[in-house]
Parts: sequence; structure tokens; C-alpha cells
Amino acid sequence: MSRDTGLDYLLDLNGFEVREDNGYWYRFEARKVAVTKERPHGIRYSLTLHDNHNQRIFGMDNAHALPKVHGKNKKYSARIIQYDHVHQDQSDMGVPYHFESAEKLVRDFLNRVNKILKEIE
Repeated sequence: MSRDTGLDYLLDLNGFEVREDNGYWYRFEARKVAVTKERPHGIRYSLTLHDNHNQRIFGMDNAHALPKVHGKNKKYSARIIQYDHVHQDQSDMGVPYHFESAEKLVRDFLNRVNKILKEIE
């Protein structure tokens, strides 16, 4: 069995914060947990970007299930447990995120952080 260096990297980032000159900052939180249907990859994570007022403005996590969303026919709508998700802004309850690997998660997060920081310059 080969070692997942992307997972090692993510776990090594646990507790790491980066402070930008404009007051914005981002944090990585990640730890191993038991493999469950909610967290089949065996990690619990929260990657967040905060503005200069310490408000989360973007985040990726699997700390909680997404709210139940019904289709037109509520009687037959099934609940799909989705924990991996993205918060697009302060008030966003989350949209699903397809977790492929820890390496891609970090890359997706940093790409979005860089895009947001460029937009506010």
C-alpha cells in the first residue's frame, strides 16, 4: 500500500494560519477520524478564509451535513447525507463538494483563496 503524501501534507497543515498584509487570513484544520459513510476518506477538515474583520468569507469543510433539500415532490425526496461542502460566502449554508483527494482539496482551496484575494486588491 502506497503512502498518501497529499493526506500527509493536509494533516501537517493542521493549525497553520496565513496572515495577509491586507488583514485577511486563512486557516487549515484537519485530523484523522474513523472512516464512516459521512467521512469515507477518514479525515475531518475545515479550511477557511477570513476577512479583516475576522468574518469567514469562504470555507471548505465536512464538519456537518448539508441542509436537507427537497425537490418538487417532497413525499418522495430522499435524504442524501453530504458532508463535504463549500461555503461560498458568510451566509451560505454550503453546496456539495466532490472530495477526490486531500491534495486536490488543498489545491482547490488555495486556488479559490488566491482568486478572492486578487478580486479585493
